[in-house]
Order: sequence, then structure tokens, then C-alpha cells
Amino acid sequence: MRTIRTVLIVDDEPRTREGVRKTLEAEWSGEIRVMTAGSAIEAATIMKENPIHLLITDIRMPEISGLELVENLREGGFKVVVILISGHAVFDYAQQAIELGVVQYLLKPLEKRVLVEAVKQAMELEKTRELQSTLEKVVDTRLLELNGGQASVCEPIEKAIRYVEEHLGEGLSLKEVADHVHLNASYFSHLFKERIGFTFSEYTSRRMLQKGKKLLLMTNLPVHEIAEQVGYQNSKSFIKVFKKYTGFSPGQFRKQMTEGTADIGRDEI
Repeated sequence: MRTIRTVLIVDDEPRTREGVRKTLEAEWSGEIRVMTAGSAIEAATIMKENPIHLLITDIRMPEISGLELVENLREGGFKVVVILISGHAVFDYAQQAIELGVVQYLLKPLEKRVLVEAVKQAMELEKTRELQSTLEKVVDTRLLELNGGQASVCEPIEKAIRYVEEHLGEGLSLKEVADHVHLNASYFSHLFKERIGFTFSEYTSRRMLQKGKKLLLMTNLPVHEIAEQVGYQNSKSFIKVFKKYTGFSPGQFRKQMTEGTADIGRDEI
């Protein structure tokens, strides 16, 4: 399900406000929702009640400037992507915009081509940030803790982990990895559990599922192809293990994460 992006245009000049709105609606008809505000105060009210993906605001406005609006949003925890527009090429404005993380600084009168290109870039950045935020939410916290403590892992286990990462989608066996690090399979199994805290099987399952999650969110590949890419012989096995660790089937996970409705508070993965 495709997410409709919402753009908020803030400018006290009705002509500019409407001109930007019409340009964006003509370029992205049916793909974005455009809202407008005549002041920063009105914009703040709109943003409290609506999820905004891109903010386009004039700098010089009565009462609260566009820069103050962006600064207030940042202080309040809003991570919206911002394009600033101004009738004046003032260095101090540009410097403040950079410090506030503004992605574009455009001068009036706005050229349609320049505006459209700036919005395209801003929307791509917003999608990238959203995906990164989503991936951070679904990371396996126990694997993350493991990565943070690998200084204490001995050389054979470090080498084994690198080998697993390089051959993750190839259906690795414990014996194959033990042979690669020149250890007896039984001893390797014991050492791996002792140093990592997981059995070899659980570790590889978690890594395979983490890769599967990323593919579910970042691609439109069907579940059976994802199962093959992460190293399962068939989708049935992948679905069974995925549900064991997450509580969702891969299809449910993709649907609910895409729609932003999944409760992924499980500790396991």
C-alpha cells in the first residue's frame, strides 16, 4: 500500500502559497496531499493534527518567522524535511538554515523547474529517513548488543561470524563453518555458545530473519523469493521461523509495517 505524502506550504503571501500548491498538485496529482497555512502559528496547529512529510515555509512572516517555526519543530522533536523560501539572499538566513538541517533554500520568485526538483530531492530524502527509522525499529536488539561486545570474542569465532555474513544465503551448516575455522564441530558448537550466548543455529536464524525483514521492507519480492535469498530451502520453513521470532507471518509483517500499525515490541527480534 503506497503512502500518500503530505506537504505543508506556509507563506503569508496568498499568491506565492497558491502558486506553490498548484505547481505541486500538477506535478504529483493524486500522489501527494497539499495543505497550506498563512502563518507559522496556523502551521503549528496543522502539524499537531496531521502527519507532515515535507514542510515548505517562507522565512519572513509576521509574528513567528519560518526559521523560528523550524527551530521550534526541532526542539519539539518533529523530524519533518524542510525547504525554506525567501525573497532575500541573506547569508545569515542560509547559515541558520544549514544549522537547522534544512535541505533546500530557495529564492523568490520561484522557478517551477527549480521548485519541482527541490521537492523531488526532499521527498527522496524523507523516504530514506522513514525507511531508516523503520529498519531501526525492527532491528534484533540482542544481535545489536552482541555487535557492541565483540571485543571479547576470540579470533576463531570472529572469523566464523565473518564467514556467516559472507555466505548468509547459502544454507550454512555448523560443520561447514567449523571446518572453515579449523575446529572440531563439537568443540566449535560449544565455543560459539560460550562466547556468543546463542547456539550457532539460533544465531544464523536471527541473522537470516534480519536480512529477511530488510528485504520485506525494502523490496516488493514475493515471500518465497525472499526465503531463498536468506537461505531457506522453502518458504514454509521461513514463515514458520519468522512467526516464531516475531509473532507475524512475513506477509503480515510487511503489510502492517508498511501501514504503520504493527506492534513489534517483542524482545526476540
